[in-house]
Amino acid sequence: MKKLFLFLVAMPLALSLSARKFEGLAITPPMGWNSWNTFGVKIDEQLVMEIADAFVSLGLKEAGYEYLVLDDGWMDMQRDAEGNLTPHPVKFPHGIKAVADYVHSKGLKFGLYNCAGSKTCAGYPGSRGHEYQDAMKYAQWGADFLKYDWCYAEKLNSEGAYITMRDALYATERPFLFSLCEWGSTKPWTWAENVGHMWRTTGDIGPRFGPYEKKPDRFNPDCVLDILDKNVPTR
Repeated sequence: MKKLFLFLVAMPLALSLSARKFEGLAITPPMGWNSWNTFGVKIDEQLVMEIADAFVSLGLKEAGYEYLVLDDGWMDMQRDAEGNLTPHPVKFPHGIKAVADYVHSKGLKFGLYNCAGSKTCAGYPGSRGHEYQDAMKYAQWGADFLKYDWCYAEKLNSEGAYITMRDALYATERPFLFSLCEWGSTKPWTWAENVGHMWRTTGDIGPRFGPYEKKPDRFNPDCVLDILDKNVPTR
């Protein structure tokens, strides 16, 4: 009976230690800059440093804007021989840690992007099967934020996939703001509260407020008004 009691006491303690997100982050909506809408995969270390400088010189930092997030395209197209993600050698010749250190030197926070699937939306290496390895690398580089997308995620359970990366980030012991970029298809607002700090409810939003002429031969993100309409059922 004593052994059973000890097991029952230890089991919930172990679960609480191994499965959680970092608390105390995103108490208010986080504000900052993400590279995707304007630059796509045409990003490099000089761009990030210039944005960090602009945050300070324009007063954005004092206004509460603190995160600089590199979206898709920061990594090389292949992992190295040990299966690690590596920075794109032309875009980031000094490595991601050097960029993160520069952002931190300005009193700001630095974020990265990856995907729950086998590839990112732009075709770079995704984190599927490498979650703990990638999370440790992000922590070693000094990242504070991870945007985690949902491309090439065939046959994955979305909640399970995001829980896996949540736990991988927590295992690094470095606080990460975890942003779930599932596109609303599995209603993340019903399950994401204990998984991440912020989550999407729709597909991509574009830099347009109202309706616009959509081109049949290209990706057409929603405008602001479209996003507002799609969020009505989530209230």
